[in-house]
Amino acid sequence: MRKERISIVIRALNEEKWFDHALSACKRQRFELGDIELILVDSGSTDRTIEIAKQHECRVVHIKKSDFTFGRSLNYGCEAATGEYLVFISAHCIPADSDWLARLVAPLRDGAVDYVYGRQIGNEISRFSERQIFDQYFPVADMIPQEGFFINNANAAIRKGTWAKYKFDETVTGLEDMVLGKAIVNDGGKVGYVSDAIVTHIHEETFRQTRRRYYREALTLREIMPQVHFRFGDFLRYFFAGAFHDFSVALGQQRFWTTAPEIIAFRLMQYWGAYRGHNEHRTLSREDKERYYYPRAKRQSTTGSGDKTVTSGATGSPAEQDAKKAH
Repeated sequence: MRKERISIVIRALNEEKWFDHALSACKRQRFELGDIELILVDSGSTDRTIEIAKQHECRVVHIKKSDFTFGRSLNYGCEAATGEYLVFISAHCIPADSDWLARLVAPLRDGAVDYVYGRQIGNEISRFSERQIFDQYFPVADMIPQEGFFINNANAAIRKGTWAKYKFDETVTGLEDMVLGKAIVNDGGKVGYVSDAIVTHIHEETFRQTRRRYYREALTLREIMPQVHFRFGDFLRYFFAGAFHDFSVALGQQRFWTTAPEIIAFRLMQYWGAYRGHNEHRTLSREDKERYYYPRAKRQSTTGSGDKTVTSGATGSPAEQDAKKAH
């Protein structure tokens, strides 16, 4: 039988905390039909990310500040890959078992779909509301193929030939996976979901970073789904619906009093970010692109508080931490 190769492409900036766990889990995968290569696309890490990558024999691809966008960084990694299948996983996602990879690429090998994604779950570190979102968007039942073009590159795979035909949009501020998925579906292709290809997705965002993440994604969503309108009334309705849903779940788990403030803050930032992104009618300036595309963009220091305050030290600026957590 002909041997096949899988290339796992990981986009990262200063991801040392979970990166070793993620790479170790990737190297434990059972794929008897071929071999696996690991590729890191690094956008300027100053911690141990590159050192960890080299310890795990990753190929390291560098992308300069002036070239960075979320889609372009993935295209860099895909171009460097030698595998027939390209697998995308976030540097802070940990495969749940040694069969994750084989399960994820199986629908591609069978020809059932053109682009596939797997399940994401949280852990004890995850925000309570984010775990509810994982349950909503990543259910326990397979969808091969699924309706629509939703997909998430924190845990996904595509044939290299399919990627080469479309490639990732290098201009969007987020949701480059859904932009690609829409192009495939519009051409008659299929997207699928594998529920037992599971990763633990560890987000450690501040609430401000959560707001910016949903803002960035909404900027793209309004372009790929212009029929979707998100007005102030929608913001209020979705905020209350999301919060009360989470309150109900928390009550059932006897965790209401410990999670209620966090639930309110998370859902408020989620839907306020989405509302702002959908309704801000402007073209991104160069400064805005630096902020939302490139993780190491710096802000001017002030004596006041708010968005212009620079966070010093190893944690980086708020914009750096925002982009670091993307997908």
